[in-house]
This record gives sequence, structure tokens and C-alpha cells, in this order.
Amino acid sequence: MRKQKGFSLIELLIVVAIILIIAAIAIPNLLRARIAANESSAVASIRTLNTAQISYNSAYPTVGFSATLAALSGTSCTPPSSTGACLIDTQLSSGTKSGYAFTMAGSGTAPVSGYTAIGSPLTPNQTGVRYFCSFADAVVRYNAAAIATCDNTQNPLQ
Repeated sequence: MRKQKGFSLIELLIVVAIILIIAAIAIPNLLRARIAANESSAVASIRTLNTAQISYNSAYPTVGFSATLAALSGTSCTPPSSTGACLIDTQLSSGTKSGYAFTMAGSGTAPVSGYTAIGSPLTPNQTGVRYFCSFADAVVRYNAAAIATCDNTQNPLQ
């Protein structure tokens, strides 16, 4: 008999089993890392909205705070105006960024005296597990459940 070169079926099955075990350990960690990255991006976006609102209120005191994301953004910034202040990027002003949906609402009449910014995961437990919000005090807050209105009942982010 002639000796054949190559791997036996058992050897190949063992290698495949080892690869599957390593993948089973690594994939959940990768998903958790992606969720953490999306949540960090959402917090940074809420902070960006807070900064933009303060700048907007300073630049347009007769208008007050912006009631929409679109007014904080803009495509034609020569010169910026109260309807397109060019303070945030167009991706954030579209309402979705890094697995989160963002909404902005103003409160009061002109000049708008307050605002609420809310960030919600697009697919809960896949793109994020926490909801974030902020209002005119510029403190970023979070909650494990969906946030309808942002107030002092949510947990401040440390």
C-alpha cells in the first residue's frame, strides 16, 4: 500500500470544531463592543446638540433655542441663519447616526426657552441598550426604558 498525503476527515473536523468554539466566544464580545461604541457615539451626539443649542441661543437671541435638528444644521452656510445655522453635521441633523435615532423638540413660544434632545437605539438590544436625553440644563441623562420626555427622573450620566 502507498501512503497518502493530506489530512484525515477526523483531523479536519477537529480543526473546524476549534474554530467554531473560538467564534462562539468572540462574537458576543464583538457585539457588546459595537453596542458600547454606538452608545458612546450617542452620548457624544447629545453633547454636540447641547453645545449647538447654546451657540444657537447666543447667536439668535430673538429666536431662542432651536426647535428642530434642521435649524441647527444647514447646507448653505454663507451666511448662517436661524433656519440653517450650520452648527451640526448633516448626518446628525438627518435624525440617525451610529445606530441611534435623534429627535429635538423646543418648548415655549418665541423666543424658545427650552429644548429636549432624545437619542433612542434604532434596534433595541442590538444597536444599543440605553436611551439618552438632555434638556436646557445640558446634563446628559440615560434610562434603560424608552424616554418620552426628558426630565430629572432619568439618571444623569457620570
